[in-house]
Amino acid sequence: MERETIVEGVPADSVKLQAVPVRGIETTLQGSILVLIQFDVAEEIRLDELRKIFSARTAGASFKHPAPGYVQYQRPPVMEPIEKLVLDSGERLDGQIKYYDYGVLSVVFELPFKGEWEDLVRLSGRWVWDTDFTALASKIVKKRLERARPALIKPYDNWLHEDYFIFHVREMASKPSGNEVLKSHGDQIAQIVRGETLPLSDGERQEILQGRISYYPNDLAVIGWNAAFLYDSIAGAETAIQLLEYANSQLLEFRHYDELLTRELEGVYDFLENGGTSLWSRWRTANAATKLHTVLLDVDELTEHADNAIKFLSDMFSARLYKLAASRIGVPDYKDLVQQKLKTAEELYHFMVDQFNQSRAFVLELMVVVILVIELVMLFRGKPGF
Repeated sequence: MERETIVEGVPADSVKLQAVPVRGIETTLQGSILVLIQFDVAEEIRLDELRKIFSARTAGASFKHPAPGYVQYQRPPVMEPIEKLVLDSGERLDGQIKYYDYGVLSVVFELPFKGEWEDLVRLSGRWVWDTDFTALASKIVKKRLERARPALIKPYDNWLHEDYFIFHVREMASKPSGNEVLKSHGDQIAQIVRGETLPLSDGERQEILQGRISYYPNDLAVIGWNAAFLYDSIAGAETAIQLLEYANSQLLEFRHYDELLTRELEGVYDFLENGGTSLWSRWRTANAATKLHTVLLDVDELTEHADNAIKFLSDMFSARLYKLAASRIGVPDYKDLVQQKLKTAEELYHFMVDQFNQSRAFVLELMVVVILVIELVMLFRGKPGF
């Protein structure tokens, strides 16, 4: 019999999904759902200035097991609580904003839940595809940035954004191991990660479950491109949540640099196609080459900044977890695109400099010839009888 989801009066801090008893092992779940909405709003954010404006606190890195102090953010993001978000369904979500120094804002909404696997599958399908969290978060961010503007360096008019969902189960009534959860509920986990309410094919299920990792026998993380399923304690899951948030912010930054380089390369190609290689037009290539080289240096610096914002020098599990998260989300793909375009831009820069140097050499040679002709004319004009 299909279980019925009941909202019990919509309490202020959570929505309870009523569990219906089943025969055999009790499968009631407890945990929370997190929605990460990230915006790329500026080239950089002065975090010290921002703390003065908001009187906000700094977020530190957390790890699966005790780690020394040097395993941390190079510049920890500033964190600020925001008002509860109330959906049309009556669900009330706690929220906070994290400000990263490389210009990214991360809005995090959280809803505690209690229910069955079927409840979580239905909820994931509704939230992933039917709820426009980006529009809701955008309204909040615009209000915050009005006050934060003095801390923004080169704010953008148009924002790129990324969203990501984390379904965190911290307790199961039977307290199974991670392998047992995967074996008995792999189908539902795959649906949750994809946001699908219908059963998936064996091939799709296997592909999704390949993105899994565990540290202890009683924890499990299954990571997809748009969502992740975590079975862990609150403290244990914090590692994965922070790394998923960081990986998504990196994806957002590399998307921005990819679009920036695409625009710059298109401008250079247009310049070269519209006479930029003609003899006299080559003099203008110096300015175009200088502008392109400035963009290259800026992108190199900013990508390195975003790429090295957090270190895992003595926590190998966190490093492996981040590598898996980044690969499933698509960070390496966009990073490769940026690197390829940087290489192309570097080659174009050298080509344009060569063109300018050739033009300058030609003009210098021409000036020498003109001077020689003038001297010869003056010489012959000065002879008697000429």
